[in-house]
Parts: sequence; C-alpha cells; structure tokens
Amino acid sequence: MSVEVERKFVCNADTLKTLEEIGAVCLGQRQFCDQYFDTPKFDLTLKDMWLRKRKGCWELKCPTTADKAEETSGEQSKAAAMCSRYKEITNLPEIQLRVKEVIKDICEDSETETSPSQEEESWMSRNNLVCFAEFTTVRRSFTLEEEGVQVDLDEADFGFHVGEIEVLLPEGGDVQSALEKIERTAGKLGLIGDKCVEGKMHAYLRRNHPEHFARLLSEHIF
Repeated sequence: MSVEVERKFVCNADTLKTLEEIGAVCLGQRQFCDQYFDTPKFDLTLKDMWLRKRKGCWELKCPTTADKAEETSGEQSKAAAMCSRYKEITNLPEIQLRVKEVIKDICEDSETETSPSQEEESWMSRNNLVCFAEFTTVRRSFTLEEEGVQVDLDEADFGFHVGEIEVLLPEGGDVQSALEKIERTAGKLGLIGDKCVEGKMHAYLRRNHPEHFARLLSEHIF
C-alpha cells in the first residue's frame, strides 16, 4: 500500500515552456480510461473513498489523516492544505474487504464472505456497485531533479485540463518531506495562490452529475 501526496494546479500554454526551462525530463505520454464505482446512494464517495478501474486493474483511494507535525507553523499548514493525501490500495481482496466494511448494512447478503476468486460481475452485483463516472485522459509525465517528484499534465475527454505534482510514499513514509518537495516544485513552476484547484472528478461531477456533486459538497468531501 502506498500514500499519494499530490497538489493540483492550473496548466496553460506556458506550462510546457516552464517545465523545459527548469530542466524537467519528459517521461512520455499515455492514454487511459477510468471507471469509478459506487452504490446508488453514494456510500463510498460520501466517505471520500474512490473505487476505480483502470486498464483492467482495481484501485481504492482512501483518505489518510494528517500528521500533527505538519501543523507546527502557518506555512506548513498552508502547504498541507494545498495538497491531497490518499492511501492507494491495489490488492483486490483488500479492496473487496474495505468496500464490504463500508456498505455491509445495505447488502442483501452481507453475511456472505467475499472471496478473491469471485468473478468481477458477481462481486459488483453483491455490493450493489454501479459505474457513476467514465472518462479518458491523455497524460504527459515529467520528472525533475527533486527526487521522487513527478509532474503530470492531464487532458480529459470532457474538455478539462489540470496539472498535478505528485510524490508517492510507502505507508508510514515521511509526509512532511513530500510536502516540502511539492512546495519547492510549485515554486519552480511559478505557482501562486492559496486555493485548491479542482481535479478531474470534481469537474466531471459538477458538470455531469450535479446531485452527486451537491451531496459531496454538503459533506465537505469537495
């Protein structure tokens, strides 16, 4: 299990030039389709849990608590507030267990054990999971001298662009160090402002599923 620490930013026509000027190395471009799943009552996403399927592989992103050390100064708190942190679970049996723990009260057969060998459709049906979002992203990725930092420029097929500065840590890794690396990279990119930038899912739901979006706003997920 890993922890993703990430800061989103608005990218524009000058972003590629800036990346070149600061010595970023392009790792290439790829395209992928994401499908997101939840129950019709949004049991997962209302707990800030995001179940995704990408290239045939399942992933569950769960929120992680902030380290108290990050709150020792105003500047550190500001840097932390600009970033999101999620545990990334890719082991399917563990994903199934986490999902079942959240929605056990609504499953008709919640007492039945979920086996890793169950077929995908059966697992989804048993847990009342439906696809609520699907979109394709073209991503260009860059690496910098700052160890462990990656910059992604994403273009979604619904007309949305966003940049991401990302550091991946093992669970229990040094989050404060990751925040500092992201902050330094943001400075090199000339990013200003102290407001969080919306991501692809935020924009997708706001445009396409306003009811779901409103529920997430009311629960302070967005």
